[in-house]
Amino acid sequence: MFHTIIFDMDGTILNTLEDLADSVNYALLQCGFPKRTLDEVRCFVGNGVQVLIDRAVPAGTNEKEKETCLSIYREYYNQNMQNKTRPYNGILELLKQLKSYNYKLAIVSNKYDSAVKSLCKEYYSDFIQVAIGESDLVGKKPAPDGVLAALKELNSSKEHALYIGDSEVDIQTAHNAGLKCVGVTWGFRTRELLLAEGADIIVDTPRELLDFLLTQNT
Repeated sequence: MFHTIIFDMDGTILNTLEDLADSVNYALLQCGFPKRTLDEVRCFVGNGVQVLIDRAVPAGTNEKEKETCLSIYREYYNQNMQNKTRPYNGILELLKQLKSYNYKLAIVSNKYDSAVKSLCKEYYSDFIQVAIGESDLVGKKPAPDGVLAALKELNSSKEHALYIGDSEVDIQTAHNAGLKCVGVTWGFRTRELLLAEGADIIVDTPRELLDFLLTQNT
């Protein structure tokens, strides 16, 4: 029986891809580097902002240039993270339903912590009780630190919790924390990858996720 649901953010409950890509490309152009396509950025996302920039800059870029690019990215993204970002279709209804059934709800993301909290406040403040992003205080996914911290703050246990995500990092994180992982196919990775990486359950829509959760608790 599950009463705690922990969500990834990017590609799971928020479609952030276009704002991420716009911010990456702004930083790249400011540094004199070539732009990246939307599909390239989709593949780069998932391991935190430092890795995102490491993957986006040309091979052979030195560390000083990477740090400059990262700084430009952060400043631009902080001011533009809500330009095109929106909840995926069905997510708000899913969260409303879960709240009505008294589920404890959290977000654990590799997006840096201030952005996670800002976006959560903007879109999901009525539903999400705990939002944790990458910081010096919490090891980033696939380390289990964020998930375990969320469980502690919610006064919940891993035996009664599920992690919901769209990537291999999410699956690894859930399993490292001792949770099962539901992979969602509407995000940044394919069904085939989620299967290959060992997702315990795969769903194609928020409604299918809700139906699955409700059947587990009947």
